[in-house]
Amino acid sequence: QVQLVLSGGGLVQAVESLNLACVVSGYTVSGFRCMGWFRQAPGTDPDTEREGVAVLSLDGSASYGDSVKGRFTISRDNAKNTLYLQMTSLKAEDSAIYFCAAHTNIWAGCNRGYESAFTHWGQGTQVTVYT
Repeated sequence: QVQLVLSGGGLVQAVESLNLACVVSGYTVSGFRCMGWFRQAPGTDPDTEREGVAVLSLDGSASYGDSVKGRFTISRDNAKNTLYLQMTSLKAEDSAIYFCAAHTNIWAGCNRGYESAFTHWGQGTQVTVYT
């Protein structure tokens, strides 16, 4: 059984940094077609308003949302079987519940906007940025 377990959320002041980790068990991160980070802002509908923050393809290529480009970095450590999200220069609008997700469907590509392709999800971790 594939499990994704998140850690690293919390309360942080604006302009500071925070790192999230997503430890995978039951599968190897290097085998997923795509892994990614999504977030759900407070008060939004989780079914329709979850934002694709960053995705990392099997070939190592990454894609970022415009709102986080240049501030967030997605990476993968195959030895630790873990996906990371390094967040810098945090803003209040980055406050959300963050999820990691992954899929193995080679036909689905690796697209931040194709949330339904992701079949494995972590439990979510709260990130709150205060000013």
